[in-house]
Amino acid sequence: MEEIKLTVQVREEVGTRKIKSIRRGDLVPAVIYGGKQETTLVKFERKTYERIRRGHHGEMLVHLDVMKGDKKLKDLSVIVEEEQHDPVTEKVVHVDFRWISLTEKIQVKVPVSAKGDAIGVKQEGGNLDHLLWELEVECLPTQIPEEISVDVSALKIGDSVHVKDIVLPSGVIAKSDADVIVFSVSAPQELEAAATPEAGEKVEPEVIGKKKAVEEGEEGAAPAAKGKSEESGDKKEKK
Repeated sequence: MEEIKLTVQVREEVGTRKIKSIRRGDLVPAVIYGGKQETTLVKFERKTYERIRRGHHGEMLVHLDVMKGDKKLKDLSVIVEEEQHDPVTEKVVHVDFRWISLTEKIQVKVPVSAKGDAIGVKQEGGNLDHLLWELEVECLPTQIPEEISVDVSALKIGDSVHVKDIVLPSGVIAKSDADVIVFSVSAPQELEAAATPEAGEKVEPEVIGKKKAVEEGEEGAAPAAKGKSEESGDKKEKK
């Protein structure tokens, strides 16, 4: 993963009123923390950050030029730990950056996407179920994949892809449970519905023994009917 450069300015403004003033100036307040670095309050241009963000999904490795006016204070490598968005406009309103070392492995979550058309969907009319949307991995910051693409084209109805089945790039290790299902192909809903009794419907087992007795004329079946007929005939003769 490449490092994205972003210039930030150290800020001294704290408190609700001053933070609102920063946002009115189309800037985003942020904080940098983690590792051996002291916590630093910064701000940066919102439009620049959102333009960068549109081109990168999931984890983003950022190289920060930390400035105080025209003076450069330090360079830091960070990842975006958390973003806050306005619930109405969805604009970024705050960012937490976590300092990292490029030579030390870290654990991050990477988006998972499907590649190809599953046989079970294309030819058998099934449904592709996407069950795990992010995979937790461990690697060096420069090895973080932007996303993990899983080939599902060979999946038939009833087939699944587990975490342990995914082939990861060199240097990347999965930390999610190996047996967790990532993708599966299920049968069409109409077939599942046909195989399931409707609510309130009684399912009574067929009494095979009784049916067999009736067919073969065993005791308790055909002879009983014959006795009743003979009895009716006796009554007619007495009359």
